[in-house]
Amino acid sequence: MSNGIENGRLRIASVNVNGIRAAYKNGMGPWLAERDVDILCLQEVRAPDAIVEGFLGEEWHLLHAEAEAKGRAGVLIATRKDRLEPVATRIGIGDDYFATTGRWVEADYALTGSDGTAQTLTVVSAYVHSGEVGTPKQDDKFRFLDTMIGRLPQLAAASDHALVVGDLNVGHKTLDIKNWKGNVKRSGFLPEERAYFDRFFGEEIGFKDVARELAGEVDGPYTWWSNRGQAFTNDTGWRIDYHAATPGLLARAESCVVDRAASYEERFSDHAPLVVDYKF
Repeated sequence: MSNGIENGRLRIASVNVNGIRAAYKNGMGPWLAERDVDILCLQEVRAPDAIVEGFLGEEWHLLHAEAEAKGRAGVLIATRKDRLEPVATRIGIGDDYFATTGRWVEADYALTGSDGTAQTLTVVSAYVHSGEVGTPKQDDKFRFLDTMIGRLPQLAAASDHALVVGDLNVGHKTLDIKNWKGNVKRSGFLPEERAYFDRFFGEEIGFKDVARELAGEVDGPYTWWSNRGQAFTNDTGWRIDYHAATPGLLARAESCVVDRAASYEERFSDHAPLVVDYKF
């Protein structure tokens, strides 16, 4: 593959950092330095551009949608300049209501396979609202999911491959939440929310849940754990971070790993990175 990607492997990592300042304070830097990532997608950055650039450095091309509300949300796509650079970028999901909320960014890449064929890849870093039943926060969440219903087919139609990664804040199936029975009336596992994911990953829209497809019908692997009690230590988690790919891109997915820290003290966020290698 051209563009400096070694051996045709494209490594894409996504993680909700729960504030980039705190994440770097708690060890994100060494993780990133060792992980050899080509495209890094972050959610809940919670910092202005200058702070983000200071942490990641000049070797990354940064596409950052900062939230208008300070200390909230913020999504980022960082691309290793020596390997790949986006040919086009867009901020926002297409609904002006969410224009300044820092929840959706898109980057297009031109890839050349070993056989010389040119292909386009669109990558999205997304942060869906956490929501709260019976409040305007939940209304906003449903409006955002409604907008995704319209945007995903557009992405698939406009590019050879499309990939939406990030903290989508919904566990799709019972395998995705350890204690699912106690959460069916809570935002994040409401039947109405899960119905959207039936559409995302069903025949209507046709995206594929990469982590689930590669892991099979197993518990998790979870990507987020509550800070309450011994949730992380006992692996009582939720799988709410995704790589949602068009079918042709799923076929190129070689491995999917949740970089779960060895201990509670060694985490740099309450989410763990979701890292997938794609072969072109």
